[in-house]
Amino acid sequence: MGAQSIPVISRVGKPEPASRTPHATLLGPTFEEMLHPNSIDPAILARADRARTEDPLDPINLFNITWRKPATKGQAGAQAERPINAFVMPHALTGVDAEIVVLVAKDFPTGSHKVGPAYSVLMEHYVEGRIDPTQHTLVFPSTGNYGIGGAWVGRRAGFDSMVILPEGMSRERFEMIESFGARYIKTYGSESNVKEIYDECNRLRREHPDTIVILNQFAEMGNYRFHYYVTGNTALELAQHLQAQLGVRGVAAFCSAMGSAGTIAAGDRIKQAFPDCKIVGLEPVQCPTLYNNGYGSHEIQGIGDKHVTWIHHVTNMDGLACIDDMECLRVLRVLTQPEGSAALVKHYGIGEDEVHTIAGVFGISGVCNLIGAIKTAKHFGLGRRDLIITVATDNVTRYHSTMQWMAEQHGTLTEADCRATIESILHHQKTDWFKDGTPDNRRQWHNLKYYTWVEQQGKTVQELNAQLDPEWWLAHQAKVAEIDRRIRALRD
Repeated sequence: MGAQSIPVISRVGKPEPASRTPHATLLGPTFEEMLHPNSIDPAILARADRARTEDPLDPINLFNITWRKPATKGQAGAQAERPINAFVMPHALTGVDAEIVVLVAKDFPTGSHKVGPAYSVLMEHYVEGRIDPTQHTLVFPSTGNYGIGGAWVGRRAGFDSMVILPEGMSRERFEMIESFGARYIKTYGSESNVKEIYDECNRLRREHPDTIVILNQFAEMGNYRFHYYVTGNTALELAQHLQAQLGVRGVAAFCSAMGSAGTIAAGDRIKQAFPDCKIVGLEPVQCPTLYNNGYGSHEIQGIGDKHVTWIHHVTNMDGLACIDDMECLRVLRVLTQPEGSAALVKHYGIGEDEVHTIAGVFGISGVCNLIGAIKTAKHFGLGRRDLIITVATDNVTRYHSTMQWMAEQHGTLTEADCRATIESILHHQKTDWFKDGTPDNRRQWHNLKYYTWVEQQGKTVQELNAQLDPEWWLAHQAKVAEIDRRIRALRD
């Protein structure tokens, strides 16, 4: 797919007004409130519930950053705990006996869970006094969903906000950033061209040292903490529910593709409760950076950024699998297009309600995670009563242009295409392109951080080596309570 045609915006200045005036003082949830929104003040919760549909740009929607399902009609402000937004995949679709369940992110503000890390990173800087909406422009380097989240959060918090992302990302990403009142800079390339993003960040920092603040998802531990605490504990509560509902034995595996490598941090929390849980990272076959020091471009938007991120706890990974980008796009077509839905009902006996749900929860990286979960089940021999948790990170609404491109390249989707896709990619997914997290492999994955973070981004060898000690990660996990205390104090 070629670069989109939206013009480059590279001037640091005042943005166009947002469609709603943002608040000058940041008011938002704690990590605990994002995990359990029923702990939010009932009056605030009621306002947030109403604003979700009535006024999505109202800053009160910060309190809708959660993995819980939206309130149903008549529930606004109710403090009963809401169900976790998750979906158990039908065995007829996955072709494996293990239970694969996806956490569903489409109901977060902006339609992706990346708004959670964007908020958490911003909030940590804010409560520690490092950013001021009257002085600073916030820059969110991204390949998509984090930048969209930063555009939404930054403007709701009253900041001039800018996103840096590659020119080859889907048209919908740029449109969403503008709709939230932020600006963007296009850099060269596509998903895996992150160095060019870093270069642009460094230019902005050099030219505007007093006003530019870079909120780098690839290095900010607020990203890690959101997923460790909020996503990880949500997954544990989901597992407890599924133990009773499906008779599973806990969590056998957690699978996540790596973009910033924030989401995979949930595995650190899950493994603390279930030590035998396998944490499996996923990257594109077309850009197998951890797998074999590879490089290249690919079409799984949101992952595979051709480097090992600072916040990625690689020494806790139990496996690494590579997923083909065209397999993801082919499966996404089947799961989200009417022809595919009809085939799922007719040939695989999946109920129409389930098919409707599936069509609404998957984007490209979500399909990648699903394929990775199937590959994981086969590699480790997981079966009945084994639970694999993964994440549907957004949905097809931001990939309509990509689906149009697929139709132009491959023609109309037929019933035979649908069956061939399900059978060949899902039911007969191979266990190739898989590496176990041996001590040698983990150390190699860690060593790859040197080239980005020490040679290019100013970290020291001592800082890099510190990450080899599990206590380094435990110390960052423990900061959640202190940050929550500061947020509450600021609100009070």
